[in-house]
Formats: sequence, C-alpha cells, structure tokens
Amino acid sequence: MSANYLRPVRPAIAGITAILLATTVRAESGHGIAMYGDPALPPDFVSLPYANPDAPKGGKAVFGNTGGYNSLNPFVQKGTSPWQLRFWTHESLMGRSWDEPFTLYGLLAESVETADDRSWVEFTLRENARFSDGSPVTVEDVIWSYETLGTEGHLRYRGLWGKIDSIEQTGPRSVRITFNEPDRELALIAALRPILQKAQWKGKDFANAPLQDIPIGTGPYVIDDYEAGRYVNLRRNPDYWGADIPFRRGTMNLDDMRIEFYGDGTVLFEAFKAGELSAVREFNADKWDTQYGFPAVQRGDVIKTEIPHGKPSGMTGFVMNTRKAPFDDWRVREALTLAFNFEFINDTITGGAQPRITSYFSGSDLAMQPGAATGRVAELLQPYAADLPPGTLEGYTPPQGDGSARNRGNLRKATKLLAEAGWTIQDGVLRNENGDPFTLTVLLQQGDTDNQTAIDIYTGALQRLGIQVTTDQVDSAQFTERSSALDFDMTIFRRALSLSPGNEQRLYWGSETADTPGTRNLMGVTSPAVDGLIDAMLASESHEDFVAATRALDRVLTAGRYVIPIWSFDVGRIAHAKELKFPETLPIYGDGPEYMPQVWWYQD
Repeated sequence: MSANYLRPVRPAIAGITAILLATTVRAESGHGIAMYGDPALPPDFVSLPYANPDAPKGGKAVFGNTGGYNSLNPFVQKGTSPWQLRFWTHESLMGRSWDEPFTLYGLLAESVETADDRSWVEFTLRENARFSDGSPVTVEDVIWSYETLGTEGHLRYRGLWGKIDSIEQTGPRSVRITFNEPDRELALIAALRPILQKAQWKGKDFANAPLQDIPIGTGPYVIDDYEAGRYVNLRRNPDYWGADIPFRRGTMNLDDMRIEFYGDGTVLFEAFKAGELSAVREFNADKWDTQYGFPAVQRGDVIKTEIPHGKPSGMTGFVMNTRKAPFDDWRVREALTLAFNFEFINDTITGGAQPRITSYFSGSDLAMQPGAATGRVAELLQPYAADLPPGTLEGYTPPQGDGSARNRGNLRKATKLLAEAGWTIQDGVLRNENGDPFTLTVLLQQGDTDNQTAIDIYTGALQRLGIQVTTDQVDSAQFTERSSALDFDMTIFRRALSLSPGNEQRLYWGSETADTPGTRNLMGVTSPAVDGLIDAMLASESHEDFVAATRALDRVLTAGRYVIPIWSFDVGRIAHAKELKFPETLPIYGDGPEYMPQVWWYQD
C-alpha cells in the first residue's frame, strides 16, 4: 500500500502527546470517561474516528488459528478457547477507543458517572441492551457477572473483585461500584468487564462447564456451528441490539466469520496462499518481503497492507523462569542474554529489518531514558536502591554483538559472569561447585518455525559455554498446560503494552500472583520495587508523575534481565483478500484484535 494512502494516520499519532498532557481532577460523567482529561469525542459523536459509519454490511471472511481448542468459554481458567471469541461475541458496559491512550465510550451503558477522586463509578444501562437470545441485560446480570468472574473466572478478571468494597443497584437500570483503595484506573477497568447472563448458569458449574455450554453474550456475533479443535463458525446476529449506537456504527460489518484451525503456521500460510483464508497477519519482515510474491498477490487478488502505530514496543523474547536456580541469579540471566547473538539471529530470520526491543515501553514517551536516572524517576527508585538490579540507576541496554556468527566477545563476558555465579567448565561441561551440570530446557510450540530457528542458533552458543540444552516442542494444548503450570526453564514470551499501562501490570509482573498456576507473570518477578512502582503509577494524579513512574518501572524490569528481548513489531502487516476494505483513517494503536476485522468490510 502506498505511503500516501496511509498519510491520514500521521496527525493522529502526532497528537498522542497532546492528548496525554490534558489532565484534570474533576469528576467524569456523561457519555465517556478518560484516564486523564476529557474524552476526545463529543456526546453526539457519530462513530469512532477510525470506523466508516457508511460501511456496507455483508460478506464472509475466514481466518486461521494454529493449534486447537477444547473450550468455547473464554472467561474461565480451564481449557483453551479461540482468542477471538471475547472480542466478537461478548460486550462490556463501555468500549475502548483505540485512537486515544485510554478513553471509554458507552456500550451496554448509556452513561457513566464517577466521584472526583474516582472512589466510585456508576453506570446506567441502555434500556434496549439485549443478550443474543433477546432477553434484556439487567443490573442483576451485571452484579452477578462481576462477582462470578471475580471469584470463578480467568485470573485476568479476579484482581478487580478484591478491590471492590461494594456493588449495588441504585436505580432500575443503574449500578454503583465503590472501591476500597485509591486507584484512578479502577473505574475504567470496571467498565471493561464482560457481562454474562445470570439465568444461563443457574444450577451449572460456570468454571468447569463442558464445551457445549457456550456463554450467551450481547455481542454482534453468535456461534453458529463448530467442530471441536477444527473450526468455529460465527454469524452476525440479525437482531443485534446495538447496531445503531455510535460506538458500534461502522463496525462488525461482516455477515459471517469462520475460524479454521491448523497444526502449525506453515500449514496455515499454505492454506492462505491457496485461497482458503481471507487474511493473515505477518510478523516477520523478511518473510513479508520475500515470500508474499505468490500468484494471488501478483494477480492483485491478495493485497499487502502495512498499518503503522504509535504504541510501545511491549516485550517479546525468551523469558527465564526465575523461580528456579540458577535463573534466580541476575548474573546467569545476563550471561544467557550475552550468549544470545541477536544481530546474527535477527539477520538470519528477519533480514535485519526489524529493530531490537530495548525496553518494555521502548518506542514511546513512557520508555526509560538513556543514561543514569534523574529527577522524579531517580526519586521514585531511591527507596529501593539497595536491592535494584545493576544498571537500574546507572542505565542499562541489552548487550550488542559484533554481528559475526561466533559472537566471541560476548561469550567471553558470559563465561566470566557464570564463573562469578559459581559455574565453571569441568571436563567440557559447565558445572557448579557440587558438580551439577548446567541444563536448560526451552519450551516451544510445534510449528513455531521462527523461534525454533532462533533457538537452534542460540543452542550452538550455549553449548560452547558448556550448557546442556534441550528443546521441548509440544502441541498447543501441552504448551498452554506446561506454561500455565510454570513447567519450563525458558520459553517464548509476548506482552503487548499500551500508552496507558495500569492494573494489568500487576498481572504481568506483580508479586501477588507470581507463583499462582496460570499467572501472566511467567518470569516469576517478586520485587518490592516493581510492586511499589506499579502502586505509584496507579496513584498518579498528573501526567508527569505517571510518566516518571512508568519510566522507573521500565528501568527495573529491563535491568532485571528477565527476558532476552528480540525484534519489535514496529508496523502491522496484513495480507488480505482484495474484497476486504478498511477506512483511510487509522487509530494511533494501529492494528490489533479490535481493529481487524472489526472495522473492515467486504466489498466486491
């Protein structure tokens, strides 16, 4: 796609700073709510700025997932469900605009009101809000959903429940939630909880329901047909209650969407080339440049589209399980990072086209700044100075190699660090003082060809250090089970981060759930500094304090060497059938689960 076609996104991305700097302490009320400042869209907005309110309805698209599934309930811890379901079939009281750092607009709720200090939030339901079976959404459904998800739901939903002091009906269609701790983000998090139908689950075990007990939702799509592990077919509900509300106008335009499941990414890509799939996302820049010249592209039947964005890099790489020795020693983690020859591996896999992630929030204003910590960032770090990983206060960047295949300089540094940590070569094997060999098991999913290639190259370097490496390639179900059970030394890791990090940071690296099976804190971070800086971030009342706390957190996480960072995804790449169209105006967050296919449409 030409640069001129994507030009409308540039003013939106340039405006991120202006939006973030608008702060206020007054109460939020009305049609929307923002983390800081006022919602950008007025009460009478027609549609989200990146949606086409006149987009035609109709058509069908087929998408592909790798692996399989054994559940159609995405709201519980048990089982594996298609990740798309919670975006397509269910809704929350409010919905997020992806053209603002963190702003919500009315969805099931027609209005929202909060206290000046955000100690409570009150929602009023739309009178016409309905579940897909035609029954009305009630305050009773809302209260039941919050309690059930908070006590029996997936771990991602449980944290909020402990921060709710009370939840009560205040009117025929109104519900108020009062919080038990100061946290400005809680009002927004509460607004994003999915709402389920209480009556459906009477006398049933919600957390352990069988595959056929599909949760009834309020969303535009319902599951029309499925075959366990092979496909799920969804159709747009012709009686969908919210088709004309501003938040939904111009979205969810396809009549039918089907998810096909494939054993691995290679088979999925071949299916796309054969015309069996309507679109794929490509995360490898070299593959995008070299393997998308197949006949359908040459004929113009498949279009290659690049979607820029202004969001942080997040963290992608190979995470180490610090619950286990010797990965609980930062010197060992630094040595393993030094041995990862990023420059050579990146050139081999992506052609060197994708830059390396340098920190968790790199590429954004929230990222830690080069050099020593100064100003407010240094003040926030000082109480934890004695226990901070080396480089936190002084400055830290991931090791750089010389680009050669051998990476000798970094391997020498790694050998020295390992010796300091008590690991030396004995009879050609790296051993500790007890004679125990250094072993490393890497957990990967079958069909993950890029990461397997990276580990194959990495293994050679580790073996030169005397480390015994085993790679366990397992199917998707086993991968989910083992990673949830924290049964790995090292595995692939991805955490997408936003321009408005908040309570999800506790899930990602907070101490409270570090050892809980199914935790998102895969590395097992238990750091008073991390916990305290998350608290400081959430308690911030100004944009300046928020940025300082996030930059300080970024320093601690990056200098902790928990993840070996690899390449960033600096642009979204979507190859799609020519019939799939999208608006010219793009959101600042670029592509994501709530962009494609939600605002796309089918047109012959």
